[in-house]
Amino acid sequence: MNTRFLAFSAACLLVLGSCGHPLRDGEYTLTVLSTNDVHGAWFDSTYTGSGIKPSLMAVNHYVDSVRKADGPENVLLVDAGDCLQGDNAAYYFNYVDTLSPHLFPRLMKYMGYDAIAWGNHDVETGHAVYDRVQRELIRAGIPFLAANAVRNDNGRSYFPAYRIVYKGDLRIAVLGYENANIKAWLGEELWSGMHFESVAGRIQKDVDAIRQREKPHVVVAVIHSGTGAGDGTNPESEALDVFNSVRGVDWVMCGHDHRPYVEARDSSALLNAGSHSRYLAHGKMHLRVEKGQVVEKTFEADLIPVKASEADTAMCAQFRPDFEKVREFTLQEVGVLNVDLRTRDAYIGMCPYMNLIHTICIGCAPAELSIAAPLTYNGSVEAGILRFNDLFTIYPFENQLFVITMTGEEVVRYLEASYDRWIQKPGDHVLKIEPRDNPRTGQKGWSFVGRSYNFDSVAGLNYTVDVTKPCGERVSVQSLADGSPFDPARVFNVALTSYRASGGGGLLDEIGIDTDAIDERVVARYPEIRSILFDYLKENGSIDPEVISDPKVIGSWKFVPEKVANSALQADLTLLFGK
Repeated sequence: MNTRFLAFSAACLLVLGSCGHPLRDGEYTLTVLSTNDVHGAWFDSTYTGSGIKPSLMAVNHYVDSVRKADGPENVLLVDAGDCLQGDNAAYYFNYVDTLSPHLFPRLMKYMGYDAIAWGNHDVETGHAVYDRVQRELIRAGIPFLAANAVRNDNGRSYFPAYRIVYKGDLRIAVLGYENANIKAWLGEELWSGMHFESVAGRIQKDVDAIRQREKPHVVVAVIHSGTGAGDGTNPESEALDVFNSVRGVDWVMCGHDHRPYVEARDSSALLNAGSHSRYLAHGKMHLRVEKGQVVEKTFEADLIPVKASEADTAMCAQFRPDFEKVREFTLQEVGVLNVDLRTRDAYIGMCPYMNLIHTICIGCAPAELSIAAPLTYNGSVEAGILRFNDLFTIYPFENQLFVITMTGEEVVRYLEASYDRWIQKPGDHVLKIEPRDNPRTGQKGWSFVGRSYNFDSVAGLNYTVDVTKPCGERVSVQSLADGSPFDPARVFNVALTSYRASGGGGLLDEIGIDTDAIDERVVARYPEIRSILFDYLKENGSIDPEVISDPKVIGSWKFVPEKVANSALQADLTLLFGK
């Protein structure tokens, strides 16, 4: 395979291979494969016991099968971002072993990826990590692409904007784009020196320029942006906006929202493989050439389910030493858990899982209150010896902890907004659920209408949530956790995630707090919350229910009236998760 990479950025220029030549008349077929939102699901093992999971090891089995069937010279393999976060292996090579060659570029080279878009959770790792990974990806010949991550000093792309790839006689331009909504989730220190432009707002200009300059036969846009509704209203999910409007793009490969999606039209196709290596997006493009010109293109598109058991044995063996390093690190004992933790319990009231998160957050001076939500949809950790591996279940993201100022009145309005995403007036249900499969987790049956990682509760207060009342009248605060009066006019120091402080989920903006100016409210910053949990265990040795559930520290809250709420909430929980 001959490839040539070109960049709008002056940061680097890599040229591989040579220029192509005019197409001979005839029929051509290009197969396009894509992954996205793998989130570190590189190894097939769960690290503990004999469990297995979908992984890049299994994805490679299917990639190799397609290459053998269609010819490797006819197969393009791309990834739409969120590669560097979400699993033990990513964490280990990001932050623990920073001297060895990073595993991710080595995996990408082994699998023969042609292009990789930069994702928001890749940005979340910070400059030290993603700049290092980019250097190693460049040496592997497959750098991150992000045309719309624009340098503040010279207006050029921070990472390369596109690359040219040759597959057989086909000259292919692959454009890469980052999510445009980065500042809504991540503090500027993680993406200093750049800003992010709308994908839909700039891609047509980019495509026109690249078609004029490079004369490609095929154009592929790899976008770390959700599929969306195609109505142009959501900067977080612009893929369908692009698909509906841009001219001159043959394939749109997208991600971010973890929702598998396939659509093929007469002149183009859109594919989203979901997340965590569960699917491989698979498309075929048939081209007919007459007099040296492409005169007809047709498309096929589908998703290939990835079976965890189909891991590529040769690839597993190749990277076994890396796996053993990660497993040894993550199986180290870090403390004792003296109560079962289940995230699903957080949806119907206080529970040990949320009590733990609130306890460690409110313990970070000068915090007086804590805002937090369950970040694992249906995770559990049984009482017993805790290993570092369990901390990824308890807290799966690298969110930092911020302490910001909020008035008591703002805290109450925030709670009203949060519970409005969570519950509804009693009828058939109290939880805001509907009968549809969960597209993010693949769970069948019922699903929340909204995203459960936005279901925030507050610690440090004693309050109730009346399920029979409308939004704006549900939350009633009785006192502070220590029993002293609650003053809505008082300014409190409130602990919450960097994701939330930066505008993630839209809750702060919804109540009128300008997250673009959040620095004016920040009084303290702490490292990643998982690190705070690790430090808590090093200091205390164990997680004890009576300590993490101390009402004088975290207060209490519940749904009322209990006779109405409790049975309905349990019934809804059964619909979501079974008995």
